[in-house]
Amino acid sequence: MIQEKLKLVPHLPGCYQMLNKDKQIIYVGKAKNLHKRVSSYFNRQHTGKTAMLVGQIIDFTYIITNTEAEAFITEINLIKKYNPYYNILLKDDKSYPYIEYISKPFPKVKVSRYLNIKKKDKKMLFGPYPNAYAARRIVNLLNRLYPLKKCDSMPKQPCLYYHIHECLGYCTKGYDQEKLEQMEKDILAFLRGNNKTLKDKIMEKINLYSESLNYEMANELKQELDYITILEEKQKVELTDLANRDVISYHYDNGYLAIVIFFVRNGKLVGSHQDYLILVDDALEQLELYIANFYQTKEIPSEILVPEEINKELIMKLIAAKLVTPVKSSKKKLLDMATMNAKVALENHLKIVEKELEKTDKANEELGQILNIANLNRIDLFDNSNLFGTFSVSGMVVFRHGKPDKNEYRKYKISLDKNDDYNMMKEVIYRRYYKALLEKTELPSLIIVDGGINQINAAKSVLEDLNLNIKVCGLKKNAHHRTNDLLDGDTYDVVNIPKDSQVFFYLTRMQDEVHRFTINYHRSIRSKGSISSILDNVEGIGKERKKLLIKKYGSIMKLKQASLEELQQIIPVNVAVNLKKFIDEFKK
Repeated sequence: MIQEKLKLVPHLPGCYQMLNKDKQIIYVGKAKNLHKRVSSYFNRQHTGKTAMLVGQIIDFTYIITNTEAEAFITEINLIKKYNPYYNILLKDDKSYPYIEYISKPFPKVKVSRYLNIKKKDKKMLFGPYPNAYAARRIVNLLNRLYPLKKCDSMPKQPCLYYHIHECLGYCTKGYDQEKLEQMEKDILAFLRGNNKTLKDKIMEKINLYSESLNYEMANELKQELDYITILEEKQKVELTDLANRDVISYHYDNGYLAIVIFFVRNGKLVGSHQDYLILVDDALEQLELYIANFYQTKEIPSEILVPEEINKELIMKLIAAKLVTPVKSSKKKLLDMATMNAKVALENHLKIVEKELEKTDKANEELGQILNIANLNRIDLFDNSNLFGTFSVSGMVVFRHGKPDKNEYRKYKISLDKNDDYNMMKEVIYRRYYKALLEKTELPSLIIVDGGINQINAAKSVLEDLNLNIKVCGLKKNAHHRTNDLLDGDTYDVVNIPKDSQVFFYLTRMQDEVHRFTINYHRSIRSKGSISSILDNVEGIGKERKKLLIKKYGSIMKLKQASLEELQQIIPVNVAVNLKKFIDEFKK
């Protein structure tokens, strides 16, 4: 499954998430080329902690971004949200850089790293930044433009920074409180994403230096202005107003509709959702209905960004949400990114659907051609299970057009109390199809029994008695209990099916499914058996011995834990051996 999915990963920048068997995100990473990076986890050997990570991956997902820088920002946001186990394990105790604003006792900015940030700490942290250099450069710029406190201690006399007007002179206690409040307001506005105030401040300083013919200082600030513009562009996936919003877009083709929803929280992209619908109506109408249903049980953000063609007024009547179509700025770029993700997701989904068709519909059709069955619409499969002739059960699973139809699965508790596969098969076939004839329910195109000629003959004899003309085949396993041969119930010949064909894989899936279903039922029946019923099935244990064993042990678990020496105090050694063997088999 993963190898097939890897072939579809695009050669584009993005952020990927690795999932374990519980569908939990255990690692988040970024890549300039998603295909190369994600494939590297599965096409080479790893050691140490990376090998541990790869050993737990059962699936992956990804978000395509416009640039590697956007992928980096998205990676950091997802790590902050999900706290994946292996990101913590593999990051060598390093954390991402933030700019921290400290307001008390005096205003100060600095670059900070925290391994664990707790809400109760109430730290004013802004970022994360693409790298420590970016964070330090911003901090240095803020210190040049605004008279923040620069020193760590509280000197007795004002320092140089005060005299060159880069500090308000907090040590003098005669600083301008109104100026301090305005400065704090400007700095916090910038750190929260409003770059205009800071850019205006830089231009003001540039003009001052230019007027005083200090072109060197003016040029330095011009470089800082250019850097902020570049940083803005690199972080365009971030929105500046800290609002919670969702971004919805779609793409449809070849009878399928792909829907992508980005979750933006506090101005940052922190996750996504994908879904696929088979088109049975107008694509936009299905999408609008999907959106309305999606928010019946989900948090409704302050704003939802959607494409222009969606009927926003209609949806807003159904859910208390504000739907907006952005026409410019970072919102438009985010909507375009969601559209690109939907397009790529649908292209990949269609390739997966095509592969699945080969495994299901096409394999089912080919099996029908091999067995000369014109319309192989439904297959009933049977398997039996018992323990030394006790707790006898049968299971029936149904495959319809190549796929399991679990609503049609049936369980049968067999009345026969001995190890007799032939008569067990006769009983279950009779009960299944006698009832079908009485109730006039659907009959299969093909019956497959788990076993060889013996089980085939059992099924055929019952069908003849019921005057039913349904083809029967048998699936035999090899010495390793894997699907090996398909026996034609008419000729008893082995049907020639290549072991690497989709038809053979289809037969294997069906046999595995009926075995799984039956054995699970068998285990559930056995687990309900009391210690009394267990002892009834062990040769050499009569009424008196049974009474003594129940009195001493009282439960199957305690009986299982008893040693042979302990059991020999009540029953003969050969009977004790039989009892231990029976209980060990019973618990499997």
